[in-house]
Amino acid sequence: MPTLCRPAVAVPEHVITREETLDLARATHAEHPQLPLALRLIENTGVRTRHIVQPIEETLRHPGFTRRNAVYEAEAKARVPAVVSRALANADLDRREIDLIVYVSCTGFMMPSLTAWLINTMGFRPETRQLPIAQLGCAAGGAAVNRAHDFVCAYPGSNVLIVSCEFCSLLYQPTDLGVGSLLSNGLFGDAVSCAVVRGEGGTGVRLERNGSHLVPDTESWISYAVRETGFHFLLDKRVPGTMSMLAPALLTLAGEHGWDASELDFYIVHAGGPRILDDLCRFLEVEPAMFRYSRATLTERGNIASSVVFDALDRLFEDGGVEDGARGLIAGFGPGITAESALGRWTTGGPARGDARRARAEVPTPTDGAVSATGAGRTPAGAGVGVDS
Repeated sequence: MPTLCRPAVAVPEHVITREETLDLARATHAEHPQLPLALRLIENTGVRTRHIVQPIEETLRHPGFTRRNAVYEAEAKARVPAVVSRALANADLDRREIDLIVYVSCTGFMMPSLTAWLINTMGFRPETRQLPIAQLGCAAGGAAVNRAHDFVCAYPGSNVLIVSCEFCSLLYQPTDLGVGSLLSNGLFGDAVSCAVVRGEGGTGVRLERNGSHLVPDTESWISYAVRETGFHFLLDKRVPGTMSMLAPALLTLAGEHGWDASELDFYIVHAGGPRILDDLCRFLEVEPAMFRYSRATLTERGNIASSVVFDALDRLFEDGGVEDGARGLIAGFGPGITAESALGRWTTGGPARGDARRARAEVPTPTDGAVSATGAGRTPAGAGVGVDS
């Protein structure tokens, strides 16, 4: 079965604290009639620190969408390759053993996708499939895991690289003064994360089932307005309460697999904000400690969009993982309102590298065809690259 191996995560070197964020809000929006509410909401996020790709002075300037997008591309090309290399090492695979690259990002635009650049510059095979996902927002982390699961089930023995690149700070819009926008300015952070789904062997989460759920008539709750100045993030005040609508989908997915979502051994979920986690505790009837990895990501790095699930999963690995066979849930939530969820068991088994390569050599290169849906230590990085984890 496909195994989601240990992710590699890196965050930029520029840090902004909650206190600095609050001071900036007070100085920049002193006359805003709802400033006290915005400050209270930012304080209640629980976010203590966030990492951003540019110094705060540069972040607060708006040089125009063209320049912003150029920064996105340059920073992605500077930061992603090292994280890709660490993710491949974590999975004990070579880049030429990768059959599909899934690239998820909602904070900049490139065409061709960064996947083409990675194939050309990092030595991936020209036959490597490409799947860019740009419009699922924070849910894209879960979607990437699920599409990798689908691909490996369709092409047994294949391997998939997932790349998440989110520079949320490049979406700052100084003219957006709604309370939701002010809250977002104190919530989102930047990160790059990568992970490999191996078709055979590997240590991590052995994926067994995945599912997607869209809450009807909520398309406008999380969205972008695309204007001359770029992407303007729109957040409806009803979003924090969406777990009442999404938790039943998680319970149903687990029930269809013969599991009880309230009795799993680990949970790796998107931490969009503290209420998301608090409500999941209540609706799934689990102890708050079960979401400690997601909450730690939120506290130390903020909402890093599609990278949240990979950062939280990396923290589980760093903590020593869980016992072999332990059952768990991975879930990302985002625009739609959409939940992308996966169920799997922890596995520490797998063939040695030589055995894995022999098995891989027996699998033919995937031919064109539809991919079917399936039911089934942190160290500092080099200067100018970021902080690895």
